[in-house]
Amino acid sequence: MTVTIDENSTRTLTVPPRARRTPAPRSKRKPLISYGHWWWALPAVVLVIGVHYIATLTGGFFAFTNWTGLGDWEFIGLDNFVRIFNDPQLLGAVWNTLFLAFGSVIITNITGLLFALAINRTLKSRYILRTLLFMPVVLSPLAVAYVWKFIFQFNGPLNGLLGVLGLEELQKVWLADPTWSIWAILVTVCWQQTGFVMVIYLAGLASVPVEVEEAAALDGAGVWGRFWHVIVPAIRPSIAIATTLGIIQGLRIFDQIFALTGGGPAGATETLATEVYKQAFSLGKFGFGSALALVLTVIILIFAILQQYVTRDRDARKA
Repeated sequence: MTVTIDENSTRTLTVPPRARRTPAPRSKRKPLISYGHWWWALPAVVLVIGVHYIATLTGGFFAFTNWTGLGDWEFIGLDNFVRIFNDPQLLGAVWNTLFLAFGSVIITNITGLLFALAINRTLKSRYILRTLLFMPVVLSPLAVAYVWKFIFQFNGPLNGLLGVLGLEELQKVWLADPTWSIWAILVTVCWQQTGFVMVIYLAGLASVPVEVEEAAALDGAGVWGRFWHVIVPAIRPSIAIATTLGIIQGLRIFDQIFALTGGGPAGATETLATEVYKQAFSLGKFGFGSALALVLTVIILIFAILQQYVTRDRDARKA
């Protein structure tokens, strides 16, 4: 370092490296929420623990009893679960639950992705179409179910349209047919949930760079090649979110079944959710209803974990 004292003399001074930079003074300002103020969140923590965890554990305990909701109860072990898996009607409810869950996930993900790809960038009216396609999601499930109940009536619009087209042989009492009633419920659920899945995929497609797609097209990749090798890897997190939420919602379907068929005809549309309601609140068998709810919870947990494992990132698998 060179220092000029006057015009005719110059001295050279050596400054140690540590002394060249003076560290900035540390701020003595305390954080807004310090460690000692954890009790600010105590009411919310107590509420979550009481409403969610304690209630869930209590229900899990009563699944091993014969409690009727009033009076005394007796611990009966695994008798409720043995009854569940030995009852053909309850096994049919399990099958209907899985059918609605996986059927709705497959249909809503395919249609939602197709809608998202169609209105992602090209259409000028994409904002209006997004609003129209998402509108059923914000409606009440019961309101949607009653609208579709009117459509599926024997004298409703669906059979009327089939009659106009000359397809009278296809007219059915849709909600009273043991074969087609479960499909009517599936159509209702998919119609309402497709817009929600579409929004998830639109968010994922927004992160796909246009330059990458254009580069793939210049390299000779076709529409399917760009979709499979460029778009799908980029939206894998969106696929994981959409399928996970779809499976959880599909396994918990209740409102649409209750409004459309009430579990009928002859139990053809009963699911675990409707059986929990009927056994616990209609028949007063709270212990057995808790056992059904516990089975449903375990099924949801298993499929959610499996789905997360299957759809996780490839880099995470290698790690």
